[in-house]
Amino acid sequence: MECVLDISGKNACSLEKEIQWFSKVIEARIALYFEHDECKFNKIEDVKTPVLHESESNYARIVNDYKMGFDERIVLILALIPHIRPQVLDTFFINNKNFSRPFSEFGGWKGNTHGGFLPTGETAAFILAGSDLAKRFQIIQLFEKSHYFYTQNILKIENHAANEPFFSGMLVITNEYLNLFTSGNYHKPDYSISFPAKLVKTKLDWDDLVLGGEILDEIANVKGWLTHSKTIMETWGFDKVIKPGYRALFYGPSGTGKTLTAMLIGKSSTADVYRIDLSMMVSKYIGETEKNLANLFDQAENKNWILFFDEADALFGKRTQTVSSNDRHANQEVSYLLQRTEEFPGVVILATNLKANIDDAFARRFQSVIYFPMPDTGQRLRLWKNTLNSKNCFADDVNLEEFAEKYELSGGAIINVVRYGAIKALLDNRKDISHKDLCKGIVKELMKEGKTV
Repeated sequence: MECVLDISGKNACSLEKEIQWFSKVIEARIALYFEHDECKFNKIEDVKTPVLHESESNYARIVNDYKMGFDERIVLILALIPHIRPQVLDTFFINNKNFSRPFSEFGGWKGNTHGGFLPTGETAAFILAGSDLAKRFQIIQLFEKSHYFYTQNILKIENHAANEPFFSGMLVITNEYLNLFTSGNYHKPDYSISFPAKLVKTKLDWDDLVLGGEILDEIANVKGWLTHSKTIMETWGFDKVIKPGYRALFYGPSGTGKTLTAMLIGKSSTADVYRIDLSMMVSKYIGETEKNLANLFDQAENKNWILFFDEADALFGKRTQTVSSNDRHANQEVSYLLQRTEEFPGVVILATNLKANIDDAFARRFQSVIYFPMPDTGQRLRLWKNTLNSKNCFADDVNLEEFAEKYELSGGAIINVVRYGAIKALLDNRKDISHKDLCKGIVKELMKEGKTV
């Protein structure tokens, strides 16, 4: 088969070779396990693995980069098969005639709509070990948290039922690597129940962020870690004494630039910023919040991501004195979150209006604690002028100096005022925003905060 030049074609070429090899391995395992006389192999490892060293496909690159052996390649292609060539696994639909039911040793599970055989850890164990118990125990290592399958979020065994055998869990390849091995695209997860986070970006730049010099110096520390963490941890050898990752707390009134700063840090370091939806993360059911957090951190592990927890006190709040079982479970959630946050090798940014609401155990572990105050008069004037964005849509009667001097508004509030004024002007068929429009917008913003003009 002649490979085409695009990456999906190169992936297809590599996977065709791997599927053919995998099919022969299954035939050999079935023949050896059921002691068929016609089997020409003494063990499945005698089936020659395809050479992928010269291939430029993503699949070949991952196999070669991790120096995958026979076992790892079998597990990887097994996890991929249902997505690319499901009929290869139809062999496992044969029934045990003695019991008129499928063979337990084949494993497998039934999807809601998929009609084919879906593999479990048991399927992998059967292919690789057959009835060899010692080999079966060795295979467990492929699914431990220290293995690159887990640390690099390539594939995993998902167990949804408590107290069932470990290998009965579903063998699942992550969407990231499924996309990488097929279309060649790097997967960026979308907001969903299984991933309650949204990728956030901004068209603004650092010049649009109006903050004091001391605050910008603190922000520079976060940026510096993203730029130089590898040098600090590996080249300088601080990985022995410094825990991986970086944790920052942004606190201060609403609209003072906390979210924008997080997005700009990501933008300047080419890191994706994911804003976590805490309403989807927290569950009233025991253990579900920890499960949701585990799924989030597992997906973010070893990615170039910044996890941004807005209104973080909803999840990172102070632990309380244990009076009821609800208090105990809430405290367990905070403790689990503390553990995962501290172990996370990336950057975690928490934002809250009130620092006092954050549990002290978190506060002690932040590398940066940055206060975002309400802007002073000069900063407010800059914020008002920034809204012009090279197009002056304000009427001649608008006095920005007066607004900056007279009204204590945050940057977010000023943007809301200008938005209101623009809508009002256009509804009145006017081509510019008047002083009166902005005054009405200011009154609305102050009323939100329980203030009066």
